[in-house]
Amino acid sequence: MSDNPTATEAAIEQSRKAVEPDKPKHIIRTLAGSMREYKKESLLTPLFVIIESILEIVIPTVMASLIDQGITGGSMPAIVKFGLILLLCSFVSLSCGFLAGKYAAIAAAGFAKNLRRDQFEKVQAFSFTNIDRFSTGSIITRLTTDVTNLQMAYGMMIRMGVRAPIMVVVAWIFSFRISPSISMVFLACIPILAIGLCGLAVLVHPVFERVFHTYDALNNVVDENLQGIRVVKSYNRESYEISKFDRISQRIFKDFTKAERIMSFNSPIMMFCIYASMILISWMGAQQIVASGNNAAMGLTTGDLTALVTYAMQILMAMMMLSMIFVMIIISQASAERICQVLQEQSTVTDPDKPVMEVPDGSISFDHVTFRYSDSSEKPVLDDINLGIWSGMTVGIVGGTGSAKSSLVQLIPRLYDVSSGSLKVGGIDVRDYDLEVLRDQVAMVLQKNVLFSGTIAENLRWGNPNATDEEIRHACQLAQADGFIQEFPDKYDTYIEQGGTNVSGGQRQRLCIARALLKKPKILILDDSTSAVDTKTDKLIRAAFHNEIPDTTKIIIAQRVASVQESDMILVMDNGRIMAKGTHDELLKTCDEYRSIYESQTKNTAEGQAALDTAVAQEAAAVRAAVQEPAQETMQEGEAR
Repeated sequence: MSDNPTATEAAIEQSRKAVEPDKPKHIIRTLAGSMREYKKESLLTPLFVIIESILEIVIPTVMASLIDQGITGGSMPAIVKFGLILLLCSFVSLSCGFLAGKYAAIAAAGFAKNLRRDQFEKVQAFSFTNIDRFSTGSIITRLTTDVTNLQMAYGMMIRMGVRAPIMVVVAWIFSFRISPSISMVFLACIPILAIGLCGLAVLVHPVFERVFHTYDALNNVVDENLQGIRVVKSYNRESYEISKFDRISQRIFKDFTKAERIMSFNSPIMMFCIYASMILISWMGAQQIVASGNNAAMGLTTGDLTALVTYAMQILMAMMMLSMIFVMIIISQASAERICQVLQEQSTVTDPDKPVMEVPDGSISFDHVTFRYSDSSEKPVLDDINLGIWSGMTVGIVGGTGSAKSSLVQLIPRLYDVSSGSLKVGGIDVRDYDLEVLRDQVAMVLQKNVLFSGTIAENLRWGNPNATDEEIRHACQLAQADGFIQEFPDKYDTYIEQGGTNVSGGQRQRLCIARALLKKPKILILDDSTSAVDTKTDKLIRAAFHNEIPDTTKIIIAQRVASVQESDMILVMDNGRIMAKGTHDELLKTCDEYRSIYESQTKNTAEGQAALDTAVAQEAAAVRAAVQEPAQETMQEGEAR
């Protein structure tokens, strides 16, 4: 990427347009599905808010009666009566406010929890095609920042969003009962506020949308930097990464500043309406009191004016609440749309109505298979592939970078679906299988080996959760991993850091191979999965495959010809096509490219190769002995009994 800030911004914008899905539909209906077990709290909150609001509106009327009948009228019984009513109303209102706050917090936090879970479950069901539509940073932002925005907005809506309209409407009705002319002051504020707030919404919504897209880019930069921190440090590119981060962070700062600057007009508009209303009410009320001489029968009393001022404050504060809710809704609208894009995304790989629940064998057939990552792509990644693989066969695949070797094997477990043609496993189209059944019988060690935080044994049991300790060790012996595991102080209980950073690349590859073997699959795919191990270990692994899992179909993608030359069939791929296939000897005679690759890689002398073969044979014999010894001891114990 260029150091030019303009280039960085252009790249962010291009990335946003490339990955951003279409606008979602039925946002409220989609989000409402995540309330589930918190519907009770979501309904109780408005109920308590309604009771609290009504009591708060009744209190000024009771206070007016206390002033006019008790204090001004000099009646102690009236003071006691209305005083007790005030205490009761205040206590009940306080209790309802407490319960409303409690249930609102539970409902909002629970809603956010379900939203995160629903999004995460949805992502887990995505095919690679779906995942390609969203960047890693974008998904992280949707699961964190966007959900937090919705949580805050939802909590405000079920509490303040119910309280504010009730306060405005009921308080206005009570004020209208006291003085119809003065109560009309409040109605004059509504069009001013409506015009002002709507104008702010139109201006600020696009800015918040842009902010969240920039957040996606920021998360992508952080993720990329942390994943490649060793490369960053080895090339002394810390300053460049910092400047790249600063540019994106500065863009977020500018957008947020612009949005807040626009939204800052919300408060002046509200305060103008509040103070203008208070001045008009005081002026009109004072005139009516003077004219009536504080006689209730003739006009407005002091108690009535006190009640009107209180209602005015309640109405205007409620309108202030509405403006705050309005601002929060504007912010959360963009977040809601982005979350719904994930929740409404439909996986391109789904189970059929009546799926096949058993894979007969490991045979594979490609029949005029063409594949594109996107329907809009002009050039296919794989073009008219025809290939038959028998069950138990070992197939090697070689080819240059970008020849679509990985794309070919990723179609087998339906990580992607073919664009046209047919791909069959066990004589049945892969699209007719239950996805879980198919993937249980296809073990794949990807090009980028991934280990998760946890012990070695816990990582290996991803292949088989019910595997015994003996089965785990046997798989590791086949993958040539048991040797280095035994050297760790905690052996199979050794803790693996996130991503497997505390083991070497070769060790990580061998652990991933052992994990795949524990599945006992009918098809085993190694996508350049022995590139970090030495030639001797590579040959030992292949020898173990040949001896221990002869009935499993094995597909080996490799850059080294030595890793595939003993295969039953070798494919030479170029530009999404199979340009040649055959055994090692056949391809040396018929394929110039294969012969060129082989000759460029063959540097060992005959004596050195012979010594290597001898060492491999000895270690393979030792592994078989180690595996068979426990079985022999068990048989001897049985005979002794």
